[in-house]
Amino acid sequence: MSLQQRMSSSTTTPKDTTTDDDVVIEPVPEKAAGSTSASQDAENVVGEAEEMGFKTETRQLLDIVACSLYSDKEVFVRELVSNASDALEKRRHLEVTNPEEYGREEGDEAMNISLTCNQSKSRFVVRDTGIGMTKEAFFVRDTGIGMTKEELGAAADKIIGQFGVGFYSAFMVSKYVKVYSRSAKKGSKGYLWESDGTGTFKISECEGVEKGTKIVLDVKDTELSFCTPQVCERVLKKYSNFVSFDITLNGGKVNTVEALWMKEKNDVSNEEHIDFYKFISGAYDSPLMRLHYSVDAPLTVRALLYIPQSHTEKYGGGRMESGVSLYCRRVLIQSKAKNLLPEWLRFIKGAIDCENIPLNISREHTQDGGMMRRLSTVITKRVIRWLEEEAKKDRQAFERFIREFGPFLKEGCCTDQVHKMDLAKLLRFETTKTDLDYPLVSLDEYRDRMKPNQTHIYYLNAPTKEMALMSPYYEQYKEHGLEVLICTEPIDDFVMQHVDTYSKHKLQNIEMFDAQYDGNVQHTKKIEGEKKEDVVVKKQLTEVQVKALSDFMSKRLVGRVGVVKATERLRDSPAVLADHESAQMRKIYRVTGQASGPAPKYNLHFNPQHELIRKMYTLSVSAANEEVETAGILAEQLFDNALIAAGLMEDPRSIVQRLNTIMNKMVKDVAEPTADK
Repeated sequence: MSLQQRMSSSTTTPKDTTTDDDVVIEPVPEKAAGSTSASQDAENVVGEAEEMGFKTETRQLLDIVACSLYSDKEVFVRELVSNASDALEKRRHLEVTNPEEYGREEGDEAMNISLTCNQSKSRFVVRDTGIGMTKEAFFVRDTGIGMTKEELGAAADKIIGQFGVGFYSAFMVSKYVKVYSRSAKKGSKGYLWESDGTGTFKISECEGVEKGTKIVLDVKDTELSFCTPQVCERVLKKYSNFVSFDITLNGGKVNTVEALWMKEKNDVSNEEHIDFYKFISGAYDSPLMRLHYSVDAPLTVRALLYIPQSHTEKYGGGRMESGVSLYCRRVLIQSKAKNLLPEWLRFIKGAIDCENIPLNISREHTQDGGMMRRLSTVITKRVIRWLEEEAKKDRQAFERFIREFGPFLKEGCCTDQVHKMDLAKLLRFETTKTDLDYPLVSLDEYRDRMKPNQTHIYYLNAPTKEMALMSPYYEQYKEHGLEVLICTEPIDDFVMQHVDTYSKHKLQNIEMFDAQYDGNVQHTKKIEGEKKEDVVVKKQLTEVQVKALSDFMSKRLVGRVGVVKATERLRDSPAVLADHESAQMRKIYRVTGQASGPAPKYNLHFNPQHELIRKMYTLSVSAANEEVETAGILAEQLFDNALIAAGLMEDPRSIVQRLNTIMNKMVKDVAEPTADK
């Protein structure tokens, strides 16, 4: 990362020197080399320093790098450590490929990165034993004439030389910087580069410089917090904890957690996974599931993802942030990266490392949105496949996952049109079928058990399975042996509407569908094992009586009901609502203020065989006004009962007075208690 560019500021050129467009070099005595003497370090400057100045355009560019490029000053630690890691990687490579010039010699230090900080001395030092630099590497290679801010990312390396852009982040917190460096190439000399970052820098030959690079920052008084070990360690653990070389701070090792995603899957123990999960997620428990994934095409991706035991949203803790961080070659790019995974996967914790991501010049954001979308698609498809594998491998564990995180998958069904059907395959529901080994079933399992002529996948919304089994809407399906999925969560109704059709079978809410319209009913037995001679013909109202009762109830419930008629779908219940809106949708309308105005009219269907209905008819045609009024009260109560069964009763307090009236009629003939003697 080019140190020279930050300095790429122009200096006043003496009248007797050349004024061409190139950098001006002028010998300067060491004494005037800067406000900080090199004698404070073990290294010793020999000879005179060369002072170099930069063109105005370059200086402006470096002002952007140092002052405007980074969103947070703490990233200077990440940049300097990343540069050190790159230098170590390069030296390791050259030691293998060119041992004649870069082979290790006696006395060479082990490859590592060391940091020291001292708040009282305003001093921050980063040292590596990497490839180091020759004198030529300190020099600017291009003057950068006419460079704009938009062109910075494409040409910064040419403007600022071999230090790289990240080095200049040091000037966000420093008033003076010195760089001691000696190339790892055999026979190389050491040099000192120093500058205050305002437009000039000096280069001096220096003795006592070890192979590698040592950067000494004279920290500004306003930024002394970075010289405290606590702050420095926090930043190192945040950004550089997984650098592949040892990092020490004031002599103590900092990066104690390995980048497990870079290791082979079989080389990582369960204990290591638990420790890594706790570090990366800040959790105290062990993960429920984990995915260790690596691929080299179409992208080079290394991922280590975990599913926790639980999540906080169910406790009202607010919407969670993404729990996956994005790395590039072990260096943190984005913590809790947004858009790396879809929102419905925000419960997943872990790390994703991708070498192909084009980063902007500050390495804080990605440059290519298309590449990020591609990476997101690759990871999302792999996560879905992982969940499918877990469902087959351990059904009990997967059902535990569904009970905890099923709402997130259902959210994906409603919001992610690309992966909607893949997610529908992962969903699990309770069912009215009781002879099952597991309480939850998939849509595939339901489909495989459908009746030969069944065309729909049936479901019912209910708070619990017990309430679903008692629902009047289920009576007809129970009689004909039709399995019904039970949706107990508020989001289920939206899921079924968004999925709509699965494996060419429409998802049908039985509250709004009479099973007699599905061909399978005509081909199923009424009751298993029931003999024809045992079938009891039930009493029921005639067509004329049905018409009379329908008219009576319509008049009594005028303004509240639409159509009132008899139905054959009921067995044990006296009445139900039909063709009504979803209870969940109605609740949403109320919450969002869209349910203003009068309550909607509902169609009421009654069971002409039910004893209560038959007796209500008798009361309704009685000559006694009191009995007719009783029939009216019963009609009102039946309608409200139907509202409750459909989940559409908005305020049950409205029925309390009527229930009291009904109970009084029930005990009308009971004698009053006598007074105690």
